[in-house]
Amino acid sequence: MKLLIVDDSALIRSRVARILNDPRLKSVQLLGMAKNGKEAIMLFLQHMPDLVTMDITMPEMDGIDCTEKMIEIHPDCNILVISALSDKATALKALKKGARGFLYKPFSDEDLIAAFLELTSP
Repeated sequence: MKLLIVDDSALIRSRVARILNDPRLKSVQLLGMAKNGKEAIMLFLQHMPDLVTMDITMPEMDGIDCTEKMIEIHPDCNILVISALSDKATALKALKKGARGFLYKPFSDEDLIAAFLELTSP
């Protein structure tokens, strides 16, 4: 399973990448990281990932629009929105655009691992 990490925070991008060292996630391979939606779409078109972590609030293109575009391109992609915006309306909007999961910041390593396992299990 190929992963693309999309977040404007270098700290969050690094943290998500570090979690991939957990043995339960051995099937997940990092293929790239993007700091905004425009960069994410370029990487998405190049690599066609199976799994994407997506921030909502980013410069250039937000995570809602980016999610919608990715799902138009590759409807089977699993997008996990990871956002500090903890209102239910934002989560519902992301899910309506095609996201398959939503995780609130701050999150624990176990929360993220559980979300990945849920999205990557057959």
